[in-house]
Amino acid sequence: MTNNVTVKVIYTSDVHGHAMPIQYGTNEEANLGLAKYATIVKKIRKENEHVVVLDNGDLIQGTPLMTHYVKEHKDKENPMIGIMNRIGIDAGVIGNHEFNFGKEILHNAFNESSYPWLSANLVDENGDPFFGKPYTIKTLSNGVRIAIVGVTTHYIPNWESPAHIEGIYFQDALDTLKKWVEYIHSKENPDLLIASYHGGFERDILTGEPTEELTGENQGYAMCKEIDGIDILLTGHQHRILAGEINGVCVAQPGNNGLMYGSIEIELNQTNGKWHILKKHADIVPIGNVQADNEILAYMEELESSTQHWLDEPTGFIEGDMTINNPFHARLSKHPFIQFIQNVQMEASGVEISVTSLLNNESKGFQSVVTMRDIVSNYMYPNTLVVLELTGKDIKQALEKSAEYFTIDENGEIVVNPTYMEPKPQHYNYDMWEGIQYTIKVSNPVGTRIVNLSYHGQPLKNEGKYKVVLNNYRATGGGNYDMFKNKPVIKEIQKDAVELIHEYFEKYKKVKAEIVANFTVKV
Repeated sequence: MTNNVTVKVIYTSDVHGHAMPIQYGTNEEANLGLAKYATIVKKIRKENEHVVVLDNGDLIQGTPLMTHYVKEHKDKENPMIGIMNRIGIDAGVIGNHEFNFGKEILHNAFNESSYPWLSANLVDENGDPFFGKPYTIKTLSNGVRIAIVGVTTHYIPNWESPAHIEGIYFQDALDTLKKWVEYIHSKENPDLLIASYHGGFERDILTGEPTEELTGENQGYAMCKEIDGIDILLTGHQHRILAGEINGVCVAQPGNNGLMYGSIEIELNQTNGKWHILKKHADIVPIGNVQADNEILAYMEELESSTQHWLDEPTGFIEGDMTINNPFHARLSKHPFIQFIQNVQMEASGVEISVTSLLNNESKGFQSVVTMRDIVSNYMYPNTLVVLELTGKDIKQALEKSAEYFTIDENGEIVVNPTYMEPKPQHYNYDMWEGIQYTIKVSNPVGTRIVNLSYHGQPLKNEGKYKVVLNNYRATGGGNYDMFKNKPVIKEIQKDAVELIHEYFEKYKKVKAEIVANFTVKV
């Protein structure tokens, strides 16, 4: 007696607060977000009898909608959770950005969810899951038993504010997953095992060649190679778009911002009462031009209207030009927008040396009238500020790290190092400094590119101590800036960039676009 069945697994990852089909920076409609995805899920469920719907983390942070929710409406249900409840997902996994708004917001989101959160490697002091449970079992109407186990990149303490993760222990994701996969097979005997990992691949999935420093942030390749018993590995975190197979494990990663979703089809055959996997295949599918779900739109109407009103409020004025037309040029030499951010950070912290970056290539700077929409479009991460005490040696090492952002092409021109664009854009890991003077000589070997480094006209002293303000992500060593790890913290400013910029405009209603030309990048 034989019997065949097809199971369809669909999942989102790194939605980053994109509920509505809109780009908030321009207010233009876009084919993205959970309101459209909800329509797709309903259609898939009508067409397929056996469907599993999952979310792989980085759900609740990333848009002005969610910034506004946290600032003004956090007494209400978290909208991203409300939407996922209405979609009826089977399970969710915690991403690193779930912690950005602090424990209260995350705990509320967890408690409001009608679906389980899977978090095998985030544990309390007793080794028990801090959130939810390690895995869940979904039994289909035909008796197929599907185990879903969730883990999160354990690299989070390298980025996150300590107060946001206090009492949480981040066990190695690879080791933890291996333990639970073995346990699930021995105790549950599932017909299909899905691992949902908020992390990505440290190696090329075809060649096995390293694609980044092997820090442990991304362990997807090793999971496929070193753990027996995983049928499907759902990934995220890197915002890559990929589908394929590693060592017999079907793998996927569906980009970010709700633009795409992962779709995996598994065909099983039942012989003498036992199910066997015949084949499995993964695709990444664009959300596309579908109608947004009316139930979701109605649910979001009040908060979306409030968000739009907030975004259109003028908050300050610029005298001169602070727009960014060419992000590469804004990194090659001092730009008035970068100068403005440095000024905001120095005023908020009371120190003379500041570090910032142009977060992505979509940042447009400020026009003559600055609204909240302009601010949150340029500052999509809720980073706070930290003042560290650094030595001159630390500063030099950090500058050398930043200088790796550039390289020389075959025409002798300065260009962006490809490793900062693939497999994931990392323009935010190129820092610009204020309060010191320096030159980046790109033709010099890596590690020796910083020349003419001075402070108040005098060479920076290796053993000298300097107070430096930078965001909390960088201050904890984020972006592999290990020289900042465990340095003395002089001050913490527990206000995010949006608040600080807004306060700066409240104090100085009109700001002049100007620069202090303190650094040079040359061949």
